[in-house]
Amino acid sequence: MEKKLKHLEFIQNVISRMANNLFLLKGWVVTLVAALLALLASNNAGTQFIFIALVPIIIFWLLDGYFLSQERMYRDLYKDVAKKQEDQIDFSMDASKYNTGRNRWLNCFFSKTLVIFYGLLLLLFLIIIYYNFDIKISISIG
Repeated sequence: MEKKLKHLEFIQNVISRMANNLFLLKGWVVTLVAALLALLASNNAGTQFIFIALVPIIIFWLLDGYFLSQERMYRDLYKDVAKKQEDQIDFSMDASKYNTGRNRWLNCFFSKTLVIFYGLLLLLFLIIIYYNFDIKISISIG
């Protein structure tokens, strides 16, 4: 039973690191986008650079989808190891055979939680762009 518990502990450590990465990525993207939008809102920045703030949103969404995919694969590995008998424990950390269905990167990229988080971030970004361009056009016309 000790081998099985140790193997599950190894897998749980990987799952925890993946979950931590997901949390950190969300914090970084919000901070980075807010900083870029604040910088671009200053009078010194031109409106042609406002779309630079889209780059971190897309990149972090891609990374978030990747880490969620990895986390889900290791959760499936954990479930399988938990079902094994003590003599079947081989301490394998290869979770690639679980890269199917909902664990695939593209499915994770469009998971409900990521779509809600990054979709709202994109929506907020588009609202800010709309009002920013509306104000700039009003000032230049008037």
